[in-house]
Order: sequence, then C-alpha cells, then structure tokens
Amino acid sequence: MHAALAFLLLFFGGTLVPVNRQFRQTPGGILVFVVSNGFHTDLVLPLRETRTGTDWLRQLAQPTLTTQFAAHEYAAFGWGSEQFYVESYGGNFPKVGTILRSVLPDRTLMHVDFYRQAPRPGKKVVALRISTAQYQRLANLIRQSFQPDSLGPTVLRNAAGYTSEDFFFRARGRYHALRTCNDWTTRVLRKTGVRTALKAPLAGSVLWQARRAR
Repeated sequence: MHAALAFLLLFFGGTLVPVNRQFRQTPGGILVFVVSNGFHTDLVLPLRETRTGTDWLRQLAQPTLTTQFAAHEYAAFGWGSEQFYVESYGGNFPKVGTILRSVLPDRTLMHVDFYRQAPRPGKKVVALRISTAQYQRLANLIRQSFQPDSLGPTVLRNAAGYTSEDFFFRARGRYHALRTCNDWTTRVLRKTGVRTALKAPLAGSVLWQARRAR
C-alpha cells in the first residue's frame, strides 16, 4: 500500500518538481515549440535551421517527402506506442483494451508532421527560444530516437499517417506506463537543458513547466 502511494506521488507529484530551473531563454535564439493536442505532446522545430546547418528533410532521407514538403517551414516530432498510434487512424480514439495494454511494453514509432508555418502560441502551444548549442543537443536527441536500418537513418512505416502531411517512422525504445509519449518529450527537453518537470506523464504537465521556462 505504502509503495503504491509512493509511486503515485512520484508519478503525478513529479509534475510540480522542476528540473533545469536555472534555464533562461536565449534572446535572438532559435525558436522551437512544445505543442499539445490535449493528450500528447510534440516538439516543433524549424524544418531547416541555418545556424546549425540542420535540414530535417535531409535527415529523414525520404526523397518523396523532400519533394512534397520543400516549401514547408516547420516539422513536429513525437514518440509513442505503435499500437496506440495505429488504432488512432481515421480520427478514431483507441479501444479501451489498447489503453489498458499501454501499461505493458510496446514497440514505438516516431510521428512526424509537417507545418507550412510556425504554430501560433496559445493554450496548447508554448514557444521557446534556445541557444544554438541547445538546439544541436535537441536535434541530436530527436535524431537518435529514430530506428535506422541498413538502407538509411530512418525507416518509414506507412505511406501516410492521419493526414497527407504526417508520417510514422520506426523508433527506438519501448513504450510502457513509466515511459509515455509525454515522458519522451520531457526527457528530450531535460537533456537539452530546458526547464521541465521531474516526471510528466500528462501533456498538461509538460506545458505547465514549459510555460514557467518563459
């Protein structure tokens, strides 16, 4: 009983405990975004970042995507359960059984969505300006989340995702109750040096600490 209570306090109470509380935004720095749909969080980065020489279309190494999205300006990256993502196709909410099974380890996917322009800051969008060194760390951590194979640095799972502008790639790592999609966002931001929660199982936890970083 006591162990279960301690677990719940850490799991949800960790939201209130900041990590990297000394983080300050960089004036004139690179603009990135934390975006939520209410349940899940993505990191939105410039599709091409000149100061660091980062080009995500080149990193993804998918010629069809390079041609299709050359005029877009931003890309969103999210990590999560393969089964949960796949059962969300067509605007469907995953079945109860899928949600319950999410406490067990599952294979993972990277979800990549292309934006024509930067998202507008609001209730579910937090803008952050970070240094070039922080951006390079952030980009490397995202890049390392993709599962490569012998043919290239990324493996495209489907020809399309929820819309004509988003796609799923094979990812590293296993999804389970203690490592959720929002934990991935938190972990990547924390290793980048951005202020985050100690534990952020919910999207609101991620956004709350990101706003305090402003």
